[in-house]
Amino acid sequence: MFTGIVEELGTVKKIKKGANSAVFTIRAEKILDDLKTGDSVAVNGICLTVTACLEDGFTADVMHETLNRSALIQLSLGQHVNLERAMPANGRFGGHIVAGHVDGTGKITEIRRDDNAVWYTIQASPQIMKYIVTKGSVTVDGISLTVAKVSETDFSISAIPHTVKITVLGERKEGDMVNLETDIIGKYVEKLITPVKEQPVKSNITRDFLSKYSGVAREVLEALLDKYMNTGIYEIEKTEVLQLDPFKRLGKPSKIAGFFGGKEGYLKAIRELEIELYKAG
Repeated sequence: MFTGIVEELGTVKKIKKGANSAVFTIRAEKILDDLKTGDSVAVNGICLTVTACLEDGFTADVMHETLNRSALIQLSLGQHVNLERAMPANGRFGGHIVAGHVDGTGKITEIRRDDNAVWYTIQASPQIMKYIVTKGSVTVDGISLTVAKVSETDFSISAIPHTVKITVLGERKEGDMVNLETDIIGKYVEKLITPVKEQPVKSNITRDFLSKYSGVAREVLEALLDKYMNTGIYEIEKTEVLQLDPFKRLGKPSKIAGFFGGKEGYLKAIRELEIELYKAG
């Protein structure tokens, strides 16, 4: 986990591109103090695993999915990147919870100065914008920032001179793409309050119960299960249900009962069906 407090600016030293992947070599200084192979480092907000530690930097593999979802694919040799090591258990929580799993990219549409502050307006997709709220937190290229304004299609942040100076924000221009990660807490809340669709009961009993029947008899029982899901157990107990769709095309109730060996066989099948439904919960 990260906090969005950039530790230093690294420099892209080497890029080895594969068919759908890449290996980045990043020059760094400060974060090398205790960096080990296998450690996590946020590079412009993207959590990457250190594959090798060098005297003046480190290497990291970048997968196809990461290249597709982020702005890393646009990096070139000599460009600066924001670097942050994973937060230690006894470290200060200076920013907000940052997973390093970017949601996508945004486009800087406007940069303007306001006295000593610099405003950045960033356009993003609806999938990202729904998690952006005024006074909430957002991660831009790995920097924890507070959202100042929000519209339907973009949002704005106001950065202090210190942040602009020690991060890649100072090098960004209008039209540049940036990595965006929205507040993960909002995603968890959305998941928790979204109703879960109940699985049809039929799926729980098809294997054991319906396997005893075949042909039209099984078709009738499956249709009754659908009726049960919509109207309840008492409706399927009534033989009048056989006069409704989708049973009409099969003939009169007496004919349908014949597929079960007569009325008694049909009623027996219904009782067994009810028992299985109660078992299924």
